[in-house]
Amino acid sequence: MIPKRFRLAVGAALTVTLSSATLFAYSASAGSGPEAADRATVDTFARIADDVLSQRTQALVEEQPGHRNSGPSYAKTRMSAQLKKDEDAAISSLQSRKTRLAALGEAYSGATTHVAVDRATVTGGKATVEVSEDTTLTYRKLRGDEPATTDFRTRYELTLTSKRGGAWELTSIKSQENGPVAINEPVAAKANVAKDDGKQYPDGTPASTKYPAPAKPKAKTGGAYDYAAMTKYAEKYWSSYNPAYRKFSGAGGDCTNFISQALKAGGWKTVPGSTTDYRNWSYDGPRQTDSWVGANEWAWFTLSNKRAANLANVYQTDVGDIVQVDFNRDGSKDHSMMVTYRSNAGMPYLTYHSTNTYRKSLASIIASYPDAIYYAYRT
Repeated sequence: MIPKRFRLAVGAALTVTLSSATLFAYSASAGSGPEAADRATVDTFARIADDVLSQRTQALVEEQPGHRNSGPSYAKTRMSAQLKKDEDAAISSLQSRKTRLAALGEAYSGATTHVAVDRATVTGGKATVEVSEDTTLTYRKLRGDEPATTDFRTRYELTLTSKRGGAWELTSIKSQENGPVAINEPVAAKANVAKDDGKQYPDGTPASTKYPAPAKPKAKTGGAYDYAAMTKYAEKYWSSYNPAYRKFSGAGGDCTNFISQALKAGGWKTVPGSTTDYRNWSYDGPRQTDSWVGANEWAWFTLSNKRAANLANVYQTDVGDIVQVDFNRDGSKDHSMMVTYRSNAGMPYLTYHSTNTYRKSLASIIASYPDAIYYAYRT
């Protein structure tokens, strides 16, 4: 039993200093009100964030023959002893994730990370910086039919302190997403614990995560739904938002809103009615049903209306199918994703919002959250 509530989605600290002749540092006696950082300072903040996040990304990339990765260089940064230790532990965690993925037949041959500063303000000697990271990882062709890349866009907030001699010390870097961690992020997302309201709902059956899975072929054509249209929609809007719909990134997460849009694009019919009755599913301009945006409510609608059936194993999912996750095992689903590609080896690749992600393998999700509860839906 789980609560009837509006659950939209789910969803390393380090110190860095950098000196620069062009750095626009603020002293502790500067004005108390926030001020926008100048161009040179913004560029410095971007380089600091890019260096740290690029090091994380590279920890996942397979070493090339004849080249040995000696570990993090932090070429543009200088860290405090304790926080450098924390970040080194994070890199070690990501390298362990790479090893787990290799055991499942997945590796990355290259990667690029780009960081842009969205907003930077300075108050006295303190700076708050919002950045966006765009990363592309290239799948190594181990079996031959892997997708070309997996991509994601995520946001962080950095806090920095001005030091003597025109240096900035980075005191924290925190993700601003409430969905699954990005593939290069070592810390698991934290989901709120839900309280049981004592009522019964069609929750569905958890799926096994054992790989490989027993065959469960899906008829992709000739039925009521257009799975190619679902995939095309999801992969068109994975990093953006269709202006025809409102987004819920700041209200718990956009993940279920996103899969509802894709399902509708593929032929799912709306069921109008009371917005709080999970047996209804619709979006109508200024309002929508709870089941359109809520992870739990979507599952209740889907199962009670027989729109989809639970699969026994999450690796049985195919294009247009949905995977949901209960990260903290409290009985309340936290996140929704759509399969937009499946390899001949039986690996589903997921596309979703919050964190905005394109063709991330199911193996990489499970490698990040091995203890979560997973649900798989054949649409």
